[in-house]
Amino acid sequence: MIALFWVFGAMAQTTNRYPKREFRAAWIQTVNGQFSNMSTEKAQQTLLNQLNSLQEAGINAIIFQVRPAADALYNSKIEPWSRFLTGEQGKTPNPYWDPMQFMIDECHKRGMEFHAWINPYRTKTNLSHQLAPSHIYNNHPEWFVTYGNQLYFDPALPESRNHICEVITDIVSRYDVDGIHMDDYFYPYPIAGTEYPDNDSFARYGGGFANKDDWRRSNVDVLIKRIHETVRELKPWVKFGISPFGIYRNISSDPLGSNTNGLQNYDDLYADVLLWARKGWIDYNIPQIYWEIGHKRADYETLIHWWARNTENRPLFIGQSVMNTVQNADPNNPSMNQLPRKMALQRAYQTIGGSCQWPASSVVDNAGNYKDALMQEYHKYPALVPVFEFMDNKAPEKVRKVKSVWTKDGYMLFWTAPKYKSEMDKAVQYVVYCFDNKEDINLDDASKIVAITRDQHYKLPYNNGKSKKRYVVTALDRIHNESKAVVKKVKL
Repeated sequence: MIALFWVFGAMAQTTNRYPKREFRAAWIQTVNGQFSNMSTEKAQQTLLNQLNSLQEAGINAIIFQVRPAADALYNSKIEPWSRFLTGEQGKTPNPYWDPMQFMIDECHKRGMEFHAWINPYRTKTNLSHQLAPSHIYNNHPEWFVTYGNQLYFDPALPESRNHICEVITDIVSRYDVDGIHMDDYFYPYPIAGTEYPDNDSFARYGGGFANKDDWRRSNVDVLIKRIHETVRELKPWVKFGISPFGIYRNISSDPLGSNTNGLQNYDDLYADVLLWARKGWIDYNIPQIYWEIGHKRADYETLIHWWARNTENRPLFIGQSVMNTVQNADPNNPSMNQLPRKMALQRAYQTIGGSCQWPASSVVDNAGNYKDALMQEYHKYPALVPVFEFMDNKAPEKVRKVKSVWTKDGYMLFWTAPKYKSEMDKAVQYVVYCFDNKEDINLDDASKIVAITRDQHYKLPYNNGKSKKRYVVTALDRIHNESKAVVKKVKL
């Protein structure tokens, strides 16, 4: 077992050791069937256990897979219930529950963002799987293509884009999601020796394009732009982010590409990620840099440098592979795994605002003591999600009527929500800080945060009434803009 290294990496600046603002997310996938045929009670308890563990690890955002294969882990009138939930597509869970609503409620209770993760085009992960009678394929088989052993919406068709945007409209309209998220599946990963079957679509829609590659990229571009416009128009506080494959282009294909030699977003998946960021069609980017430091074809350090320089002025977070990190030694310190070095690299760049852990289950399982390291060092103190200032940079008003009161539940700090004129100004969370009586109040010090909560109260740790403290309460809006502080002196 490669030992963990508890001293913080030398590359990171001292001021970044415990950042107050950092995106700390984890992906919970469902396409692996972890909830299939599980009873409602057991599935809910499993998710609660995962969320509690991730909360302990300092995670502040959950990316939960709700549409793995043109199906739904939520109550949809557009697409059938997912077989990855009930074991049979179209079968309603019994006893009934709505996993997305359940997760939104539980994430928000824990001060976490909830991002609904959808796969845009995939319809069957295996051709042997049966589609429900209500599935859109049964009414419009002409919208779909078979490639390898899977079935996909044809990205070239306006009907495909309309359907996907209808699904997203339904989710954003009916659920209090904080984000819509897509991972790395756009045009399918290429199968050696097998051409993607879109000659007919190219003949019909490819006019004006010199080659099929540019046309395919344009098809995906149109979808990404439309999704962003759809989300923004419905709820301007909901983020739209993607998590692309970790290589944009190799330097052999483009002088501006990374010094790597692997599959490419631009050339193989037809995903022009940098264009989307440059045009403002995505609100954040989480490239999956799942390789280790020292990988011969896709070195982690090379890629993190490249992405940090190529953010195109959009928030950048790093997709981290937990298992790859703990199973490989730091080349410079063979007795340690790669987590300290990777965290030092991540925090060495101002353009990198955090990370997302793949998969969440490996954090929960504490693989290679990864969770312990997050708790004891890298996520030792809470962090607020970074502000997406291009979406909104106006802070809510201050909280009102802060008072300390004895109740039957103990000594409590209460406050009243600030007034607001629009949903964008509304306070949805509160930050509670604690300082010694004569200590300078520094709201940039994450170690002073004692709660990030949606409640309008906080239970004070009363002892004997002889300890003087100053509590500070601030309000956060949906984009995590923070209000001015209100101070309350108490004796504990």
